[in-house]
Amino acid sequence: MTAVLPASVVVLGLVDPLPGFPKHRDYVLVGADNDGLVYWLQSMAPDGPRFLAVPPARYFPDYAPVLPGTVCAELDLEDPADAQLYCLLTVPNGDVSAATANLRAPVVVNPAAGRARQVVLADGTHPIRRPLRR
Repeated sequence: MTAVLPASVVVLGLVDPLPGFPKHRDYVLVGADNDGLVYWLQSMAPDGPRFLAVPPARYFPDYAPVLPGTVCAELDLEDPADAQLYCLLTVPNGDVSAATANLRAPVVVNPAAGRARQVVLADGTHPIRRPLRR
């Protein structure tokens, strides 16, 4: 029997596992709210990790990283503009008001292929911890 996933769930295969989680490559991206402001990047393994993620354009309109051509090729992206970006959040001690987004290492998604990868940007202009609230 095949499970039917709600329309707001996107199944993703990571071409490389996230650092620190070498056994987890299969994830789902699930909306955590009804406005598309926050998502869960959840491992499909019952004991796997779960991360909060945000689409950076909603929080940081000036964020426009240049994706390496090798990443686009790995994800089968013919046009980098077709990529969806998500930045993982850190919420120190559960304090949502202190949440930061990792703009240096976005998760790049090709939604058409269901493939993703976290990319560490080489230029260093984007911070690892940028506050969500300014």
